[in-house]
Amino acid sequence: MMMNVDFWFDPICPWAWITSRWVLEVAPMRNLSIRWHVMSLAMLNEGRDLSPDYKKRMLAAWGPVRVLTAAQQRYGDELVLPLYTALGTRFHLRQEPIERSTIELALGDCQLPHELADAASSTEYDEALKASHEDGMQRVGLNVGTPIVSVNGSAFFGPVVTPMPKGEAAARLWDGLVLVAGTDGFFELKRTRDRRPDFIGIGAP
Repeated sequence: MMMNVDFWFDPICPWAWITSRWVLEVAPMRNLSIRWHVMSLAMLNEGRDLSPDYKKRMLAAWGPVRVLTAAQQRYGDELVLPLYTALGTRFHLRQEPIERSTIELALGDCQLPHELADAASSTEYDEALKASHEDGMQRVGLNVGTPIVSVNGSAFFGPVVTPMPKGEAAARLWDGLVLVAGTDGFFELKRTRDRRPDFIGIGAP
């Protein structure tokens, strides 16, 4: 039986990147039909008291989500995953900076016009971005970040995991999360992270 999955991400988040690659690993093993949606850490953190470094990161974070939204609006939903993959590969695997030149290279990876990078500094698509962001947030509440995953209507934040499980380990984690997410009244399971994102086993496409 096909399992419908909705996945909200901000492409600058390394944790969401790992989770997205895990979901793609699981997809053929558990017959997942995945729809990809943009959310925005910059939007989520508006008005919050942030450190100077994180505030600078949030300013840079507007560009990629605006460009992804512009690509989706102009070329359709099928472009969201390829562009996310191109951006994530450059931001996380290659450690390229979150700036226009990197975005242009990612657009080129997807055979999309470089002029789409103009959206990075424009508010033209912010209403569409806000609608996508709020759609995800309304499913889980405000005290979360990215990613958000919805499985057949049951939504949760996360999982936050590193390194990415592969093969049957990936599938077992999925099965457990689906079980937990579908349990009425279950809200939270958490422990403090003691390591940084590890991209081992996630190769460039």
